[in-house]
Amino acid sequence: MLMKLRKNLTLQVLLAIVLGIAVGQFFPHQGESLKVLSDVFVKMIKMVIAPIVFFTIVIGISGMGDMKKVGRIGGKALLYFEIITTFAMVIGVAVMYIIRPGAGMSTAGVKAADVAKYTKDAAASSHGFVDFLTSIVPDNVMAAFSKGDMLPILFFSILFGLAMAGLGDRVKPVTNFLEKMNEIFFRIVGIIMKFSPIAAFGAMSYTIGKFGVHSLFSLGKMMGSVYITMALFIFIVLGSICRMYGFSLIKLLRFIKEELLLVLGTSSSESALPRVMEKLEKFGASKPVVGLVVPTGYSFNLDGTSIYLSMAGLFIAQAYGVELNWIQVLTFMGVLMLTSKGAAGITGSGFVTLAATLAAIPNNVIPIEGMALLIGVDRFMSEARAITNIIGNSVATIVIAKSENQFNPNPEVKDQDTSLQTSSAQEAPAL
Repeated sequence: MLMKLRKNLTLQVLLAIVLGIAVGQFFPHQGESLKVLSDVFVKMIKMVIAPIVFFTIVIGISGMGDMKKVGRIGGKALLYFEIITTFAMVIGVAVMYIIRPGAGMSTAGVKAADVAKYTKDAAASSHGFVDFLTSIVPDNVMAAFSKGDMLPILFFSILFGLAMAGLGDRVKPVTNFLEKMNEIFFRIVGIIMKFSPIAAFGAMSYTIGKFGVHSLFSLGKMMGSVYITMALFIFIVLGSICRMYGFSLIKLLRFIKEELLLVLGTSSSESALPRVMEKLEKFGASKPVVGLVVPTGYSFNLDGTSIYLSMAGLFIAQAYGVELNWIQVLTFMGVLMLTSKGAAGITGSGFVTLAATLAAIPNNVIPIEGMALLIGVDRFMSEARAITNIIGNSVATIVIAKSENQFNPNPEVKDQDTSLQTSSAQEAPAL
């Protein structure tokens, strides 16, 4: 049993989560202090994300050669992201109007000071569409890498890859060098991942120790609504898309189960980004598709975040007895579509984005101080957001790969469906 535990990362993370819950429940003060374990691990992962994204995109694009194909893959990905994100928000809004978890909620204890930090951060990060576009282009490439700003890194990486592709065989030594560097960085990820159970233990100890299991019950109806909505989105919407493109959602989830457990333990989808990119390549998606779709999806395809924020805004409105008309609901969703992209790179972006969205709605029809109602349980729902985000991006990568004939099933992948091995990319519907 001990030998199996030593070799199985999934079991280690699961055990760490259970132990973290126990420590947080019975030793809350000590549990709060263990957050540093998770913080250090996530920092180590963030340390390698920027170079891995750069290497993967540049190697993929330079090896592809066809500039039209690069543009087509990027265009398909962005179109897919916007359609699916809209679906996610619509489902969230529909569930809120059916279940109405905010109705009858007491707002007597709400204090504006409780959300002052988030409104301050939102004011600092809130910007319009033009500002968002200009922020994609970095003032300084090295500064973008040092800060880990994903969109500027993505923009520079695409330009670098296109330039290399245009130079052809003359830059072959550079390509070989970058491939070796990529291997080294993925080896570093493998070393870092050995500490993932410790990170999961620290994060769960902190969450339970600080907020307590009791906080789950006070807003249980809202939490249940969020979990139900995300399950509906994953298994009905994404599951249907998977069937359309000839692969099994369940098999894909089994294949990335370690990454999903890591996200569950750390509440951060970034913690699994390098490993997910590696796994999706092993699953059969080509390096260029993985390199373009996954990093872009981390900014533009935040399905879980979109679901949660749309539901959180309506929850606050219901708690304050504010009945929104359909124009106001559509305005709220439209603003959210923009602000969720603009704040994608901000730490703790969920609450910051919600504050920016509520502040941007005309006449402040949804009281921004109502965010204080969700502070106690936001941490518990962040795991669901992060897991939904990572599943959504994984499905998107396989869909784009199949639609571009860039999917080659790996026969050594045990959990793949037979349909994956027999269905050809030509059979996949065009986007």
